[in-house]
Amino acid sequence: MKILVIQHKMIGDVLVSSIICDNLRKAYPNAEIDYLVNNNTVDILKGNPNINNIVIFDGNKQKSIWELLKFAIKIRKDNYDLVIDAYSKLQSWVVSFLSGAKQKISYRKKGRAFIYTDTVPFAESPETYLGLAIERRLSLLEPLKLIFDKETTPKLYLSTDEIKKANEAFIEHKIDSSRKTIMISLLGSEEIKTYPLDFMSKVVDYIGTNYNVNILFNYFPKQLEQARKVYNSCSLETQSKIYFDLFGDSLRDYMGLMNNCELIIGNDGGAINMAKALGKSSFIIFSPWIEKKIWATFEDGINHTSVHLKDFLPEIFEGKTEKELKGKALEYYNLFEPNLLLTNLKKFLDTKV
Repeated sequence: MKILVIQHKMIGDVLVSSIICDNLRKAYPNAEIDYLVNNNTVDILKGNPNINNIVIFDGNKQKSIWELLKFAIKIRKDNYDLVIDAYSKLQSWVVSFLSGAKQKISYRKKGRAFIYTDTVPFAESPETYLGLAIERRLSLLEPLKLIFDKETTPKLYLSTDEIKKANEAFIEHKIDSSRKTIMISLLGSEEIKTYPLDFMSKVVDYIGTNYNVNILFNYFPKQLEQARKVYNSCSLETQSKIYFDLFGDSLRDYMGLMNNCELIIGNDGGAINMAKALGKSSFIIFSPWIEKKIWATFEDGINHTSVHLKDFLPEIFEGKTEKELKGKALEYYNLFEPNLLLTNLKKFLDTKV
């Protein structure tokens, strides 16, 4: 049996959708399970024993219909028996339609039913603490009528060498092993997903002046200037607890470092999802235009919790569409002052540090 799971775009999406592969492996231990993703997300899938092949679709070619058709024809030649489309947009519609698979599963969307043999409702509200991002992926398995307890938690797999490298980095930078280490998800994938840096500085400073912890910043070399801005705005006491020069040059490096931390605090995004997949606790600050009910996964108020401007100023969200909120994201971020969330952050940290 040959199975293809499709999930384009971002790290968080690809990581969460990997639970489909995990459950398929449980159901069909001898199947060939391939996972179609964009080339920028491959690193988070390395070492996953439930995926036979990673099929890469170059994100730079996504806007070319001709390239997409050539890619879809190539997929057709692989003779898949089952296709599960977790992305369900133009690129995956074309690939699914031309795949030739006997069974094709995706979400129920108007005018797209002819592409698939089975469709499932696109849930609008979560029914459990798992969150919509997880629940929607699991719903794609329903047509298969699998009778076992489903795997619900995405996982990352580090090699022995990667774990050793991270351990050596902690030793080299003289991380105080008597204190817990907090990773700060400093920057989102774009400006409208990034808590204002002057506000983030105050959040970091609150942590550094009130808790005896080690603090790491998650940033890439190209983001050095922004990271330095946050660091310079912190008090000397907080700066003494920040190991500024210890950061990951790659996703795999970040995973290794995150594996040595106890918790993560900051912007929603790939860094948070990777931390959760490593079993770490999280405190998320959501962008005003992102729906918390989708990505507040495993939220139990203890190990995982989050804040959204809507929690504090619900009136400004009444009657607003996602498009309107996205257009005003930076304006609304300026309303999301640190004093609004520090009580929630204290409650979280008091149980963890």
